[in-house]
Amino acid sequence: MKEDYYDILGISKGASAAEIKKAYRKKAVQYHPDKNPGDETAEANFKKAAEAYEILSDEQKRARYDQYGHQAFEGGGGFGGGGMNMDDIFSQFGDIFGGGGFSGFGGFGGGSRQGRVKGSNLRIRVKLTLEEIANGVEKKIKVKRKKQAPGVSYKTCSTCNGAGQVTRIQNTILGRMQTSAPCNACGGAGQMIDKRPAGADSQGLQVTEETVSIKIPAGVVDGMQLKVSGKGNEAPGNGIAGDLLVAIEEKEHDHLQREGDNLHLDLYVSISEAVLGTSKEIETVTGKVRIKIEEGVQSGKILRLRGKGIPSINGYGKGDLLVHINVWTPKILSKEQKQFFEKMAQDENFSPNPERGDKSFFEKVKDMFS
Repeated sequence: MKEDYYDILGISKGASAAEIKKAYRKKAVQYHPDKNPGDETAEANFKKAAEAYEILSDEQKRARYDQYGHQAFEGGGGFGGGGMNMDDIFSQFGDIFGGGGFSGFGGFGGGSRQGRVKGSNLRIRVKLTLEEIANGVEKKIKVKRKKQAPGVSYKTCSTCNGAGQVTRIQNTILGRMQTSAPCNACGGAGQMIDKRPAGADSQGLQVTEETVSIKIPAGVVDGMQLKVSGKGNEAPGNGIAGDLLVAIEEKEHDHLQREGDNLHLDLYVSISEAVLGTSKEIETVTGKVRIKIEEGVQSGKILRLRGKGIPSINGYGKGDLLVHINVWTPKILSKEQKQFFEKMAQDENFSPNPERGDKSFFEKVKDMFS
C-alpha cells in the first residue's frame, strides 16, 4: 500500500502551507542525493518527499487527495507524482533549497547545475459513460503536441556557458552580495538553437498528432482532473516535456442517476403488476439483471441492490443501486375497465390501509441517506 503523503512529510492533515514547505525542506535536506551519494534508499525517500510536496502544496490537488486518496492522481497510467525524476524535482522545487547550501543534483555545497526548461502542459476533456466510470476504461486519444523537430540541433549558450543562470556580484552597504538569476539569452535552458529545420518554430519545435493511451480508474467523478506525465508539449534542447491534464466529464445516462457512489433508477409498474406481483429486467452499469416485485407493492417502495453502484475510487467497495417503484395509474379507461374500478371502489381490499411497517415518504428519504 502506498505511503500516506502526510506521513511521508511527518505532518498532520491540518498542517498549514508554511508547515508543509518547512517539512519538505527538512526532508529534502536530509535525503538530498548530494549529501547521500550512492544511497538508493535516500534517493527514494527524496523522491517520495518531493511527490508528497507536489500534491500537498497545491490547494486543489490537496483537496482531491484528502477526498479520494492516491487514486485521485494515479489511475495506473502515469498519473500523479509517482513518475518524478531528479530533473522534475529540481526544475519544479529548486527554490526550496535556496539559502541552504544546495545547488541541485550533482552540486552539493557549491557549483551550479544546468537548468532544465519544462514544456507547457496540455489540457483535454474526456467524456465517459456511467458504464465506463463503473468499470474503468482505457481511452486512446489523439493529441496535438509540440515535439522537437527531426534534424534540429542545439548548442551551449555562450552567455551562461550552459549553466542556465547568470551570477552577479554587487556592492551594497552590507558588503558584496552574490545573486543568481535565469539567463535571459537562453531562458534558463543552458542551450540555444543551432540548426532549425524547415517547419520548426523559433525553438525548434513542431506540432505533431500523437495517440495517447489514458488508463482511467473506476470511480472517477465529474470534474476530476488526472495527469499523464510527459505527454504535454516538449521543451527545446534538454528540457522536460510538460504534462497532459485530463478533465473528466460524465455523460448523462438515459435511465440511471448518480449520487456519489450510489445509483438511482425509477421503475414503473402497472396496477396489475403491483397487485399481482411480477419480475422485471432492469439495466445496471454492469449489465441487465432481473428483480422480483412482490405482490401488493406500494408506489414509493425502494429496492436496494447492494454492490450494483459505482466503485469507490479509494477502493472501499461499491455503492448500491436504489430502485424506486412507481405504480402507473392509467389515464384512459374503457367502459368495462371503468365499471370494474367503480365496483372495486367499495371493496375493502382497495381501501388504503397502511401498516406500521409501511414507511412514509420522508422516512424513506431518510433511510436513503442513512
